Parts: sequence; structure tokens; C-alpha cells
Amino acid sequence: MTMNNGYIRVASIAPRVNVADVDYNVVQIIDMARKAADEGASIILFPELSITGYTCADLFHQSPLLNAAINGLSRIAKASTGIDALIVAGVPLRVEGQLYNCAVAISGGTIRAIVPKTYIPNYNEFYEKRWFASPDAVNCPIETTLPVQEAPIPFGTDIVLSVDDALVGIEICEDLWTPIPPSTHAALSGAQILLNLSASNDLIGKYDYLLSLIKQQSARNIAAYVYSGAGFGESSTDLVFDGKTIIAENGTLLQANARWSTEPSCVIADIDIYALNRDRLHIMSFGDTAMREPSRYRIVNSLIDQRINTDLLRSIDPHPFVPDSEHIVDRRCEEIINIQVAGLARRLSATHTSKLVIGISGGLDSTLALLVAVHTFDRLKLDRKGLVAVTMPGYGTTGRTYNNAMTLMKALGVTIREISIVPAVEQHFKDIGHDPAQHDVTYENSQARERTQLLMDIANQVGGMVLGTGDLSELALGWATYNGDHMSMYGVNAGVPKTLVKYLVRWFAIRTSDNDERTALNDIIDTPISPELIPADSKGNIKQKTEDLVGPYELHDFFLYYTLRYGFSPRRIYFMACHAFNGVYDCATIKHWLKTFCRRFFNQQFKRSCLPDGPKVGSVCLSPRGDWRMPSDASSALWLAECDEL
Repeated sequence: MTMNNGYIRVASIAPRVNVADVDYNVVQIIDMARKAADEGASIILFPELSITGYTCADLFHQSPLLNAAINGLSRIAKASTGIDALIVAGVPLRVEGQLYNCAVAISGGTIRAIVPKTYIPNYNEFYEKRWFASPDAVNCPIETTLPVQEAPIPFGTDIVLSVDDALVGIEICEDLWTPIPPSTHAALSGAQILLNLSASNDLIGKYDYLLSLIKQQSARNIAAYVYSGAGFGESSTDLVFDGKTIIAENGTLLQANARWSTEPSCVIADIDIYALNRDRLHIMSFGDTAMREPSRYRIVNSLIDQRINTDLLRSIDPHPFVPDSEHIVDRRCEEIINIQVAGLARRLSATHTSKLVIGISGGLDSTLALLVAVHTFDRLKLDRKGLVAVTMPGYGTTGRTYNNAMTLMKALGVTIREISIVPAVEQHFKDIGHDPAQHDVTYENSQARERTQLLMDIANQVGGMVLGTGDLSELALGWATYNGDHMSMYGVNAGVPKTLVKYLVRWFAIRTSDNDERTALNDIIDTPISPELIPADSKGNIKQKTEDLVGPYELHDFFLYYTLRYGFSPRRIYFMACHAFNGVYDCATIKHWLKTFCRRFFNQQFKRSCLPDGPKVGSVCLSPRGDWRMPSDASSALWLAECDEL
């Protein structure tokens, strides 16, 4: 059975427990496992020593408890025949005369594997070595038998389990807190999902530190990390347990429960195996590390297939370039602007240039470029008059954009030049024999190239550089005139996606003390995106709206992010987009614009192959010198065919 578009559902459970009451604990485990499986979970995790309770102390060396634990394990195994999932629970087990703190993997009525705890803590409040042996005492790999199962069972710390196309590694509590957790070795041997059965007690500040460990371990290993901690019912003689259930993926927290509940706790999430596999493939240092440590792990088949769930227990952000928190957006904007300013400042310093020429249209992109340029001049203590801002009205320029451009330039105190391109373009139409009433690509691109020629010649005139204004989204779609606005001496917005540009402009608007500047910036944010190359309508409003022609930028930025960041196929991106934009766009609309994106992304590569320099600001970049190298004549047939099949 194939995965649900690369997602696999996992559950972390902290059941109620009665110390040393195996019958009670087994009932809780079976009941909670059934409920999680009913919700589509393929992997279900319980805490450390959950069958007996963690705080049994010297009772662990009492035969009645150990025998009951074996019988309880047998009951869980029998119940698993009706639970289509891999169940992992904690139990004390005698193997070759020693007692081990173990994780037991169960599915389909069978105990599939036993993984003992690697590192046995014996400090502060922990004294586990009083009861449990280290697995170093066992010459692995071995198989063992239990009274409840005739078939031999793989035993050792060298085991990963397969669930469909995913591999699962297991470690126990203290293992995570060590310099090199066992889960690191499991991940380097292929495990994308790492499980931790824990009984870590709660102390002041410990939870935040644990969260940081979990997120870092998932990030370092490019893996999902599922954590289940002992909760209500454990002995409070000296310690208190808060029942933590946590799921993280590649450094991001997906789910965490509300702690301190007296009721059982369960969190469920869908893990993106495709994304993890792609990052492991793409980040070569991960593979290099794995090569340095040849796999010594045994792969044990769980003999279950991951379910195909029709729903998706995972939030997919429709705007992956824009954080969903105002505080984070503000901090992100400040960081991006500092990157842009630092890049431009270095370029001005390296070229000994104190003059910049920039075309100002009254649109978002040129506004952002101008604001960054002003910020750069201020940082370098250069006179703002060295910024030559040129507005070049054409056939499609509206009063709204013209007035905003003029207001902004005056408020910022830069040098203003106004040059109408109409006479020159009309002469050009006469020279090439083009009818100006024919509003085709020649009509539009002649205007764009005339503007670029003016900017280049003015830069020569003043001894400066032309600052490009095109953004990352336009570069992806090729929405630029070749050798027109496509060209500059430095493209300060080249790494900024369209969906983020307005937030950056708003960042400046919030901070300015000039009312005219703030008013103009806010109106620019609200102005429809347009190249203004076609005459306005009868009321003087913008007639040519970019998103009517190439599609909504929020969709294209979504497509761009998952195409470049993860290398996902159109089918996968379509599946994700239909979830992310549910209620905003129907699936037919998403399919239409996805096909447009794929076609334009391939066809317009030739423009990106000769891009001017520009700063990278995020994980997605299209520079031909760095992040994206692609033949200009590569075929898009595979991608378009997949779009047609959606």
C-alpha cells in the first residue's frame, strides 16, 4: 500500500497508570491504542515502563510483577490483531538472566522486536542501575524468546522497524539526554521516525529544555521525533510526572499536549516522509555522515501497511514565506531588510559608488527597493541626494501610482527625475513599423526596455549603478521583460517573494514619522499589482492586473516554495494546496494555475540564467550562481503531464 501522499500518521499517548497494577495498565494501553488506530494512526507510542509503571522501584525485582508484565505483554499482542498499527510500549523484561528496561514493538498479534534502554541513569533522583542492566552486557545482535511467544524475537539496540515506506528507530528517556543519542545512529541507518518512551519527571525549567532537545534532535537528524512521557498515576513519593506527549519534525514542533491532566493524553500528527527524504537527499553532509558510519542496524518488518487517510492531521500554511505570528513577521522583516541593506552597502563600497539610479513606479517592488536604498545610504552616511529616483510615466500610468511615487520620493528627500517615455516609444513604434493601437507584447516590452535604457544612461551620466526592483516571484514566472526590467547592476529584491513584499513595505510604514510617507506607503500596499503597460480604463483605474494574467501570487509562491524547497511533484503540491487553500480556491482553479506555474517556470529559465547579482534572504533562491541551476532548454513535459492527470 502506498503512503497517503507521503504522510504517515503517528500517535503519542500518556495513559493513566496504576503503579504495579499491570491489569489496569494493559486495559488502558489497549483501549487508547484502539482509539488512536481508529483515528488512522499507523504508529502508536506509549511511555517508558508503561505496562508496570515507572516508579515501581524495588518491586522490579519481584517475580509477581515481572510475571504479570509478561502476561500483560501477551494480552496486548493478542489485542493487536484487531489494531492495524505498530504499538510500542515499555516493559521490564528478563533476557539471558538480566533485567532490562525495554521498548517492545507489537503488531498483528506478534511481538516484532525488543529494544532495551541504552543509557541507564544513576544520578540525582535516578537510580535505575539498582534494577536494570545495560545492554552492553549482551552480545548483539541476538534473538530471544518469551514464554508468551514461540517465535524468536530480535533483541538489541541495533533495530529499526519498517512501516510501509518508513523506518522507525527507538530510544528510551535518558538516551535523548546523552551527547550522541542512539536515535542518531538509527537515523543515519535510515530511520525517518524516532520514538522516545520516557518517564522524565518534571522540574522547574525542565520542560523547555526538553522541548529544545527534541526539536534539535529532530532537526540534526532530519527526522520526526515522537515523545511519550509518564503521567498521572505514577508515584509521587519524591517525583511528579506531568504526562508529556510531543511530536516534532525537522526542528518544528507539530503537536504537544496540555500537561498536568489527570486524564489520558493523546496527540496525533501526520509526518511528512517525502519532505524528510528529500532533505536527506539534498543536504549532502547528512549522507556524508551516514557514510562514515556504515549501518549496523537490523531492519525488522512490522508487517503493517500505512493507512490511506482521507483527512490530513497537519496544518499546511498557505503562505509558507510569511510567518503566521505578527511578532515573528516583524522580526523576519527586520532581518530581511538588514540582509538587503548589507548586500547593497557592500556592493556600493566595493565599487566606490555613491550614486544609485532606480525607477519608481508607485508599485510595491520599486517602493521596497527605494526604501532599502535609502536605509543603505543612511547606514553608509551618504547623502540621500545621491539616490536618483526616476519616474517614467507611460501609456498605462495612473494618477494613483504617479502621485504615490512623487509623494514618496519627496518625503524621502532623494533626487527626483521625471521623464515621460511616451515620445520615445512613439518614435520607436514608427522606426519598427508597429501600430500603437495594437496592445501586444511588442507594445508592452518596448515601454519596459525604454525605461531600462533611460535608467542605464542616467547611471552613466551620474557615475552610478542601476538598482533592480524585480522580486523572487516574478523571476520564477519570468514576469519581466528580457533586457528590460529584467536587467540592472544589482537586484536588491531578487530573494524576496511577492507575498512578503507588502509586509516589508508595511514595516517601513509603521516606523516612519512622516505622515505623507506613511499615507503613500499604505496606499501602495493597497494598490493592485500591475506593470501599467496598458492604458487605464475610462475612469482612470488600473486595467492591467498582473494576477488576472498569471494567477494569484499567493498560489504561485506556494507552488514555488514546495517546488524549490522540497522538490515535490505537481501531484504532491496539488494535494497540499487543496488542503492549504480549502475554502479559498477550488481544486480546479488550483490545478489551472499550477499548470501555468510549471509551464512558465520551465520556459522562462533563460531569464534567470543571466540574472544580475542580488542577496539571498531565505531558503528559496533562484540565483544561477547558487541555489538553482537548470538548463534553459529543459523539458517541462513530465511536470505538465502530471498536471494533466490531476
